[in-house]
Amino acid sequence: MFPAVCRSLRDSCARVLDRCYRLFPCLSDPARRSSLGLKAALVTLHVVFVGVLFLFDADLVKKTKHEPWYTALYLVLLLATLVQYFLTSGSSPGYVIDAMGYVNEANAVFRKIPASSKQPASSKNGNVVISVEGSQPGRNLPGSHATSWTKLVLDMYPPGTSIRSLTCSYCNVEQPPRAKHCHDCERCVLQFDHHCVWLGTCVGQGNHCRFWWYIFEETALSIWTGILYISYLKVNIARAWWKDAIMIVLLVILAISLIFLLLLLLFHSYLILTNQTTYELVRRRRIPYLRGIPERVYPFSNGVCRNLYNFCCVRTSIYNLERLPTAREIEEKSRPYTCLDFLTCRCC
Repeated sequence: MFPAVCRSLRDSCARVLDRCYRLFPCLSDPARRSSLGLKAALVTLHVVFVGVLFLFDADLVKKTKHEPWYTALYLVLLLATLVQYFLTSGSSPGYVIDAMGYVNEANAVFRKIPASSKQPASSKNGNVVISVEGSQPGRNLPGSHATSWTKLVLDMYPPGTSIRSLTCSYCNVEQPPRAKHCHDCERCVLQFDHHCVWLGTCVGQGNHCRFWWYIFEETALSIWTGILYISYLKVNIARAWWKDAIMIVLLVILAISLIFLLLLLLFHSYLILTNQTTYELVRRRRIPYLRGIPERVYPFSNGVCRNLYNFCCVRTSIYNLERLPTAREIEEKSRPYTCLDFLTCRCC
């Protein structure tokens, strides 16, 4: 009797799940279910921390009636943080296969354009522009006659580099410098930083800026929420012990999260100012193109100001491929700073 009931319940659950999968195909993929679960958990955490505050703190409710702008700014920051999270998690980190496809498509379109009206095919499409930092005259870039993805990638490495050493054994595509294969996304990512489990995607060239702004907004929201929690406990301590206990537990969790967010924000700010990635910093000795470079030399840095400009202001439709610096450029960057260098803004 009992086994028959269990089988009946399992069959009923299976039918319900099948109907859900038909209505919502995204739920049939375990990875997407996990990603949706993380997003739901994050939204729930924000609602709990903010909801408990407005539920318990009568003074905050009164202040909202007299100074609605204060609460409005707080809620705007909360909404902006959640929106930024979803934008970042849904954005592309910049996949090598996409850049390769755009280059090949641009070359195909360029060959079809009459000689009298030839322009860079990528700009004619209006979708994407492939730019190579520090490219020298005579190098083949997208829009030139003999450009291909393989040749474009080879031009970014020292002469004599073999295609086999650049080809990803998983994706079977030629990787430009700073690209790496992500085993979670199963793709090669341009300027790979790390795979963020909380976002459910990689952080790379295409979304690193959005990721930094999300951390910044989350940190600001946590600080503001912590101040409101402390203000409540100062005024209402010992009035209702169970409310105080809940607020203290949430405040401890918030403080731990804030420490992590502050460290993460400072760490990524340092990476941005020096034009590095987490992967390059952590695995520097294992990355072939960084092995012979001194520890405190940042080979891809163009100065603080240019690094910030390239990170914040360059359009997301541009795949900014950076070639490896020459031995002379490495020697120049290894040279100690002098007073004249600071006067001439060498660091910028």
